[in-house]
Amino acid sequence: MTDAELAAHLAREAGRILLTVRESGMFEGKALGKAGDQTANQFLVHALRQQRPDDGLLSEESKDTPERLDIERVWIVDPVDGTREYGEKRADWAVHVGLSINGVASVGAVALPGCDAVLRSDQPAVVPSAPERLRMVVSRTRPAAEATAVAERLSAELVPMGSAGAKAMAIIRGEADIYLHSGGQFEWDSCAPVAVALAHGLHCSRIDGSPLVYNQRDTYLPDLLICRPEHAERVLGEVAGLPADKRTA
Repeated sequence: MTDAELAAHLAREAGRILLTVRESGMFEGKALGKAGDQTANQFLVHALRQQRPDDGLLSEESKDTPERLDIERVWIVDPVDGTREYGEKRADWAVHVGLSINGVASVGAVALPGCDAVLRSDQPAVVPSAPERLRMVVSRTRPAAEATAVAERLSAELVPMGSAGAKAMAIIRGEADIYLHSGGQFEWDSCAPVAVALAHGLHCSRIDGSPLVYNQRDTYLPDLLICRPEHAERVLGEVAGLPADKRTA
């Protein structure tokens, strides 16, 4: 399999495993989230080490080691992006399998098992046109101050949603137009979604317009903008012009 085929296959299979765990009836709530995280992580880690033994690996659910820093190709995975939503038996959670090459999110797949969908970097589709009133997807539990302030300036509709992967893929699926996040994330939250979004022709950057760089010693990558290219300059400009009290600490 190519890297993209492998990413898509692993994301889909991990999603199936997670649905099986959830449907087993053995776990509820936080225990379900923990069981799903650990089970899917074991599958992804063992599969990647078997299929790509020379590549580096960074997973949210595994202890990080410094060896990956000296490797050009590093798989960055999130076995369950949106553990809370998964545990609550919602559909807005995802599985991320991304590949960073020299710090760039180059290959990726995002499975949305609750929607029976896998979006992948090697099979880009046409992103639906934006409606007259833009839609900004935000956290359903803690919308970032920047996002709500920019949405107000753009007269955009807020669309609450769970996981980062689900929010990013909502733009590709025509369910939203802008994903602006500033409340804190890590590399595994955005690597695969960014790889998929870039392949679909979307703009992806930090909220100051700088590039997203992966496989860093510090995996904290707190902010993100994914949108159609024609909206990027305006959104970035609105973020830059926000007063201090409208910024996330």
